[in-house]
Amino acid sequence: MAFEINGKTYETDEEGYLADLSDWSTEVAGYMAIEDDCDLSENHWEVINFLRDYYEEYQIAPAVRVLTKAIGKRLGKDKGNSKYLYELFPYGPAKQACKYAGLPKPTGCV
Repeated sequence: MAFEINGKTYETDEEGYLADLSDWSTEVAGYMAIEDDCDLSENHWEVINFLRDYYEEYQIAPAVRVLTKAIGKRLGKDKGNSKYLYELFPYGPAKQACKYAGLPKPTGCV
């Protein structure tokens, strides 16, 4: 599968995750969010940028439990909980946020 932005084609897997992580940009994230009928707010970007930093450090996309705990440590308890993250990413915080962050699908996600 693929999509196009400004004349550039981006390859994805069957679930819409980028095939080449180096293709990621804020424009790509925005396009993916629009496709899911999601309007990215500052809070969304905070999680997306956190995930990109996490991936750069650990070379793995965290599962939702790890994500929730790590966000709590970095951004505070009010943001490090499942309720908050599911409000932002109703299709699954780890799964949907990782997709927008240009990361591979987290292990353990179905």
